[in-house]
Amino acid sequence: MLITVDFNSEEAIYMQLRNQIIMGIATSVIREGDSLPSVRQLADTVGVNMHTVNKAYTVLKQEGFIQLDRRHGAVIALDADKLQALEEMRGQLQIVLAKAHCKEITREEVHELVDEIFDNYE
Repeated sequence: MLITVDFNSEEAIYMQLRNQIIMGIATSVIREGDSLPSVRQLADTVGVNMHTVNKAYTVLKQEGFIQLDRRHGAVIALDADKLQALEEMRGQLQIVLAKAHCKEITREEVHELVDEIFDNYE
């Protein structure tokens, strides 16, 4: 899996790493049980500080996407707590949809966009 960082982005680097790993899982580029590079390896490859990679891995662990193991490193291990995930998504969607409403984006346009994006993961 190729991970790149946009150093000019306003998005924090650790969040860029987190998001790319989640996208890799969603698109089946990486699968349950796959190992991620060590913190040091990914930091060297991407050209960032090890603490930044460590923070990304910590967030992924807290969110139930990976497990951290001293012997095997970071391993994709999805926590299937669907109810919790739906509640988190509800909170995030409320903000996204409020922004859309302010920009006069219609319900139909939102549904089309969601369908288009969701099709990428099937």
